[in-house]
Amino acid sequence: MNYGFIRAAACTPEIIVADCDHNARQILELMKHCVDQEVNLAVFPELCLTGATCGDLFTQQVLLETAEKALAQLAAASAALDLISVVGTPLRHNGKLYNCAAVLYHGQVLGIVPKRLIQIDSASDEGRYFSAAPEKNDSAVCCGETVPFGSRLLFACEEMPAFIFSTEIGEESWTPVSHLPHPVTAGAAVIANLSAGAEIVGKSAFRRQLVQSQSARFSCGYIYADAGYGESTTDLVFSGHNLIAENGVLISEAEPFGSGVCIAELDLEHLTNERQKKSSFPAQDRTDFQLIRFSMNVEISKLTRPLRKNPFIPADEQALQDRCRDILAIQIAGLRKRLAHVHADSLVIGVSGGLDSTLALLVCVKTMQDAGRPNTDIIAVTMPSFGTSRRTKRNAVTLCRAFGVTLREIDITRSVRSHFRDLGHDEMNHDVLFENAQARERTQVLMDICHQHNGFVVGTGDLSELALGWATYNGDHMSMYGVNASVPKTLVRDLVRYYAAHLAEPRTAKVLLDILATPVSPELLPAQAGKMTQLTESIIGPYELHDFFLYYLIRRSFTPQKTLWLAEQAFAGSYISEEIQRLLKLFLKRFFANQFKRSCLPDGPKVGSVSLSPRGDWRMPSDAAAAAWLADLEKKEEPKPNEKKKYRRIAAS
Repeated sequence: MNYGFIRAAACTPEIIVADCDHNARQILELMKHCVDQEVNLAVFPELCLTGATCGDLFTQQVLLETAEKALAQLAAASAALDLISVVGTPLRHNGKLYNCAAVLYHGQVLGIVPKRLIQIDSASDEGRYFSAAPEKNDSAVCCGETVPFGSRLLFACEEMPAFIFSTEIGEESWTPVSHLPHPVTAGAAVIANLSAGAEIVGKSAFRRQLVQSQSARFSCGYIYADAGYGESTTDLVFSGHNLIAENGVLISEAEPFGSGVCIAELDLEHLTNERQKKSSFPAQDRTDFQLIRFSMNVEISKLTRPLRKNPFIPADEQALQDRCRDILAIQIAGLRKRLAHVHADSLVIGVSGGLDSTLALLVCVKTMQDAGRPNTDIIAVTMPSFGTSRRTKRNAVTLCRAFGVTLREIDITRSVRSHFRDLGHDEMNHDVLFENAQARERTQVLMDICHQHNGFVVGTGDLSELALGWATYNGDHMSMYGVNASVPKTLVRDLVRYYAAHLAEPRTAKVLLDILATPVSPELLPAQAGKMTQLTESIIGPYELHDFFLYYLIRRSFTPQKTLWLAEQAFAGSYISEEIQRLLKLFLKRFFANQFKRSCLPDGPKVGSVSLSPRGDWRMPSDAAAAAWLADLEKKEEPKPNEKKKYRRIAAS
């Protein structure tokens, strides 16, 4: 299966101006290279068959005839290639000359798309040679055949309904003049842009921004093929700066004056899901468009695009620092507003020496600083019991003293034992009751301290725990404002690390680093020799896997089977496939079984693209069944026959 992916390429051939035979050979070599790389759709630059800088040679019959002959040769050569190629060429039609994109596949010209927007500026005088595309679609004679001709052509794959692409040339997409209807409103998920933009200082950054913004604006895949080496340098230089973007993210780039080839997979299922979620995205209307269908094997053997193990964490260090700064700012602003609204005299927080409560305490401290209030208005409560280790208790106390907050230590062991006696529960029975009684006792203590000091409880639980239901109902599950509610566990680590590196005093930073090095544990089972015995990730599995599942199942709305396939590739060498599948099943079971805990979550700020708040981002019945998702995970791919399928062009509709 291909799980909704196609592989696309933007290619810049090394041309000779006006030498169409040479240029066709160079284009064909790149087409063959793309086939070797299992590319489905290859896009070449504007007028690459002749060169975009031919000037008045475009008025010469010799050039136009040799261009059409070279295009016919390319089309014939494509018969042996499982690749759709979009090639820039001039074409005469009805007494006019047009700057066109020719779509070639399996020995045929599927369609010709003329350029709509003809430039006349200091760098281009297209209007001297070319006419703008007619308003309505038509048919034209090209390479001895009558083919669809017009600016409103869509090309659709029979085997993958989401694989619909359109073409545009040059600045058509980002001109301030509207060219409605736009092909994306007719269902195009991919836009192939054939361009010949000269390189000047600062242009590459501007080009990246444009391509990314267009792909974000239309929730589409955007393939930008730029003219490069071989174009005339009489007055201008062309760099072959090729780009592929998906939904606002640049996923592949051929740097200016580089190789001239970039290849990447576009996730059409992701794009379809994004459009479906946007109420502002219009319903498909193909009234003004002609659909040209084709048949193609769209399977790919592996992904070449970057696939990060931690999708919530930017790969770039500066981007990560920026994200951490922004998240802390959002958390602090949310808590400060709530503090002012309820006129609280204090913030009450349980501090365990673990990651989540540490991050929540850091947010409380910065909130008080921003509000101009003393840290003593923060009441940090450490509540040791059976499972508390010496290390976590020491770190909790040291951190609170470093910040100068009001620290209270309340050992809950005696209270919990009294509760066990009331229930007739054997203390040696370390069951769920044994664990949850401690969590609920701690919450009761925090709530009652609020009444003593006119405060409110700041929650510490994170997004990953909420997804897994790894919280005691009406215990640590409950607070009056949950500052970490939409921060996944993998990102909690980076937020604490960011604070240690950029905001903390050296003494405080040392404690924070030791907390980062401490294994994650609820510390509800008895410690041995002062050391923790209960390690969360040895019970429910690594949080890096669960956060991966959370992102792709919830944010991307992917099937469990596709999520498993992606995880197998992202974590190859770290976990075996069977272990990933086992933990994905565990995630699904826990996610569905624990919705009732999320249905009554306290308020908390949304900081990223994934939130499980029942008031906004995630509304799910508490008694929904997981059976269909678990069954999807068990589906097996049917073996494919070895014989080569005969692909065909299907009549336009």
